[in-house]
Amino acid sequence: MLSYLITPLSFIFTLGLLVTIHEYGHFQVAKWCGVKVLKFSIGFGKPLWRRKFGLDQTEFVLAAIPLGGYVKMLDEREMQVDTEAEFQFSEKDLCRAFNRQSVYKRILIVLAGPAANLILAITLYFVLFSLGVDGLKPILGKVVENSPAASANMRSGEMLRKINGKAVSTWQDAGWLLLNASIISKTIDIETTDSQQLALHHQLNLSQINLENSKVDVLDQLGLIPFRGIFPPLIGLVVKGGRGDLAGLQVNDLIISVNHHSVIKWEDFVDEIKRHPGLALDLNVLRDQKEMLVTVTPESANEDGKAVGRIGVGLNLEKADLDKIYITQHYSFGRSLIKATEKTWDTSIFSLKMLGNMVTGHISWKSMSGPVAIAGFAGESAHLGLKAFVSFLALISISIGVLNLLPLPVLDGGHFMYYVIEIVSGKPVSEAVMIIGQKVGFTLLGLMMFLALYNDINRLITG
Repeated sequence: MLSYLITPLSFIFTLGLLVTIHEYGHFQVAKWCGVKVLKFSIGFGKPLWRRKFGLDQTEFVLAAIPLGGYVKMLDEREMQVDTEAEFQFSEKDLCRAFNRQSVYKRILIVLAGPAANLILAITLYFVLFSLGVDGLKPILGKVVENSPAASANMRSGEMLRKINGKAVSTWQDAGWLLLNASIISKTIDIETTDSQQLALHHQLNLSQINLENSKVDVLDQLGLIPFRGIFPPLIGLVVKGGRGDLAGLQVNDLIISVNHHSVIKWEDFVDEIKRHPGLALDLNVLRDQKEMLVTVTPESANEDGKAVGRIGVGLNLEKADLDKIYITQHYSFGRSLIKATEKTWDTSIFSLKMLGNMVTGHISWKSMSGPVAIAGFAGESAHLGLKAFVSFLALISISIGVLNLLPLPVLDGGHFMYYVIEIVSGKPVSEAVMIIGQKVGFTLLGLMMFLALYNDINRLITG
């Protein structure tokens, strides 16, 4: 039962935390700038909980719809249409109105929300880098025939060292650098070393990468398959209730053949299982020095948009085995902070590039995701463990920060744009222009939300 609750609870926690951090940024900087804050609301709609705190008796509200929040500041422009009789102000209070502050203070206040999200991302990445980053060593296991990697003469066993001059430590590093490169260039330089530590140089053609398919890894599209070790097909784990368990497979069973096709290593066994979803397979198994026949029917699972077979068995690797294929990198305090800042900056720039490519038509709007996809990713990352969930939180926090910096009048970036115009022209933007801008902003934002939700529903329907 608890497993079914993980996705909705993870989603609510994610939105609640990131919205709270964003609005707290506005709230705290407004207080530092001397502005009177009337209300701090997490969520919209009917209040579920409300209390007043502090010298200014700011009202803190938790509302029913958790898809956002707001900070209401004293503003004379809003007072003209505000019908809430509970707010009564003296001339001393009016001196603390948002609209009476200098344009530079107003800029600080509107940018504080996105800045808080980016600072949160840096903090989360800092924690991850400090604890240690796990990943597969960037060793090529297999190069797919007729792929871009094969065309570039890359060979099994090569270790990736640099991509466009940037050091590579794990397969995750390689995937991120290749994904970044794919939106600005169609070729990329890769430095590797072979088993004799001889330096090799390859130029990879990225023109075949399809960024619209977010389910398919960039490395897979390029034909780069990671080396996952060479291990005998010896079962070390059987999931209770899985197809393997129901068929009678046991720990320490050695798989000799599948449907009379010999298997030498664990990877061969896995490939045979994945290729036969829903089809009965005869396994020749060696158990206690005796050969026996076990028939198992793999269940069908979705992987990268296609059906694959699974039977719920796995390896039980010793630490020495894991050390051959995995690496854990630990960083000092200072290096962790630098890496976290670089990661946040690179991800922010990448998000802007993706949005730019959507606007220009180089990337389809189908790449955009909405709340349904975010909820799914929240649940998946929570199932994968704390590090994966923290990494997910950092990524979504960056997305919220970057989105709010867009120059749409209803977003923080739109207000910043108005204030820049005010600095340049020497006078505030007229109320008529702001009203028109608000209508345009709501229309564009509504369109983006509609497209994101449509993509979510379409993915659910099409799988």
